[in-house]
Amino acid sequence: MKELLKQQAACNHWANQRIAEALLALPESAGTRETPSSFNSLQRTVLHIWDAESGWWQRLRLQERIQLPGKTFSGNLQEAVNGLLVQSKQWEEWVKQASPNALDHVIQFHTNKRELIKIKTNQLLLHVFNHSTYHRGQLITMMHQLGYTNVPATDFFLWLKLKK
Repeated sequence: MKELLKQQAACNHWANQRIAEALLALPESAGTRETPSSFNSLQRTVLHIWDAESGWWQRLRLQERIQLPGKTFSGNLQEAVNGLLVQSKQWEEWVKQASPNALDHVIQFHTNKRELIKIKTNQLLLHVFNHSTYHRGQLITMMHQLGYTNVPATDFFLWLKLKK
């Protein structure tokens, strides 16, 4: 299980880097142009991914009060992308160092609606990486909708192939 999680964490960071390069090659105005999707701009989608990776990171670190970067963010797309890259690198490094006990540890917390949640760390990790994959796919679709065709492939199989 640890080897798979290490691969997923490394692939997540690699894929975030590839998306970052593509996003930062766009004109600055592209980041805030409205585009139909779950979040209506490239920047808002990047912020959502960063919020999720950061929020779960804080849960993993047993912080009681979660501070999402997007709640107070006032920067541009480049700053949002940089924040996400720092966060995804933290995940990658943490998984490399994690012991089997840490990966099986059950984290318990209450949602904003006071619902008690219990989740194993390894399940939390899979959720984080899967969530980021989903929204990276949206970013690629949004870039196409905005007329940009130089978008990267970010799938796990490609990462495995390039890794060899």
